[in-house]
Formats: sequence, structure tokens, C-alpha cells
Amino acid sequence: MRIRPTAAWALVTATALTAPLLAAVPAAAHQGGLHLAKIQYDSPGKDTRSNSSLNAEWVNIHNSTRSPIQLKGYKLKDDTGYTYTFGSYRIGAGKTVKVRTGSGRNAPGTVYWNRKSYVWNNDGDKARLIKPTGSLLDSCSWTKKDKGTKNCH
Repeated sequence: MRIRPTAAWALVTATALTAPLLAAVPAAAHQGGLHLAKIQYDSPGKDTRSNSSLNAEWVNIHNSTRSPIQLKGYKLKDDTGYTYTFGSYRIGAGKTVKVRTGSGRNAPGTVYWNRKSYVWNNDGDKARLIKPTGSLLDSCSWTKKDKGTKNCH
């Protein structure tokens, strides 16, 4: 098949004009705006089960929309079934909330699961973000080759 020079030029021009627009679409657009962003599943250093070691295991949830989202009733689950359920927490537009495994006082940008043991398996696991309706919003899995942290999107 032979393409005429004018048709080829039109294709090149159209591609050059639309490629920057496609690159500008955020990577998480397919997640409806709220998604798992990064997970520190292997607490750095020795696993001592101290509160500081437990809190070094965390999940970041990011709101990539232009509006705040109320997270009350959203759940964060692992493969074993450990579940964190959000109380009243409003995540701002473009903001991230860190869910830490151990104990602490909730503050803007950080909430605590208040567990006395680790949640995320170092050799492989899957985090799930569940809507209050029970439907899966996002998930992120890893294996030990990810070396302690996983960028989900």
C-alpha cells in the first residue's frame, strides 16, 4: 500500500499535535481519581514490632481529583483479610493520606490503623481500596523483588 505524501503529512501533523495532549492525561485517570499511590510494605530495619517499626509500614492513598473526597466507610484490605475502615476523614483535592500500621494520633495527611502487628507481607501481598458500597476501587500487588516499597501508579 502506498500513502500519498499529503496523507502522510496529515498523519504526522495530527500525531504531533495530539501526542502532548495524550501525555498530559494523569496516569491515575482510570482509577476515578482516588487510588493507591505508594506502599512501604517492609518496615526498614529489623522487624521489632515496636510502634515506630509498625508505623514505618504504610500505604499512601492519593486523591487526584479537583474536589475533596469524604473517605468514611472506605476500606483498605490485604490478602489475609486485615481491614482498616476509615472513619470520618476528608482528603483534599490533589492530597495524599498515609495509613500507618501502628498507633498514633490521626492528623491531616496521616491516619493510624492502631495494630500491634504488621499487616503487609514482605514476600508478596495485595492491597485493596474498597468503596463503602463494597466494590473494588483500586488494588496494588507486589513480590519481594520490589524491595520494600511499591509505587502503584
